[in-house]
Amino acid sequence: MPESLTAEEVHSQNDPSVAKQFDDETPKAQQFEDMYGIADNMKFSLLGTYRPGVGPVHRAMAVGRREGPDFLYVANNHSQKFKDLSENKECSITFQDSSTGNWISVTGTATTTDNSDPRIKEIYSPVIKAWFGDLGDGVHNGTYEDPRMTLIEVKAKHITYWKTTVGMLGFAKEVGLAAVTGKVAAPGVQRRMTEEEIAQERKMRRNV
Repeated sequence: MPESLTAEEVHSQNDPSVAKQFDDETPKAQQFEDMYGIADNMKFSLLGTYRPGVGPVHRAMAVGRREGPDFLYVANNHSQKFKDLSENKECSITFQDSSTGNWISVTGTATTTDNSDPRIKEIYSPVIKAWFGDLGDGVHNGTYEDPRMTLIEVKAKHITYWKTTVGMLGFAKEVGLAAVTGKVAAPGVQRRMTEEEIAQERKMRRNV
């Protein structure tokens, strides 16, 4: 239900919608599991790199695989994003589910490896060939052996996400009621994972 806004909250200069929905009570293990559930339900993300003289540049990319809090992509090393990453390895990943409103924002560092990385073969599917094409020279053939085939591994450093706690009808009712009453809508929870918490999660998963 919408929550009342207090004068103290206004004068604190904090965003009331974030403050009302921020969740630091749910155990971190459950927070990570909820984030994984949202991410694994979405095939595509926006991968953002930083381009000198331009700023942040994003493009839609299918996630090849999630490994704990980190994400793997297979991409063509002839694309501009590899030049971006060669100059600045800081990057971001965003997910948005229009059917629920759930979203995830990941800030991290990217490393790239060539087609000798065995994970490329593990992730590869014939559909990927459609984005590479086949030159017919027996080399640039769009398979996992193609020298253009490159792995991008994004290791997360900071994660923020929002998870709905109501359905779409509940969301509309929550927002409408808040607008009428002057209260603050709280149809979900917002959570944050720090670099230290992510490192602990990564270590725990490797030891399982």
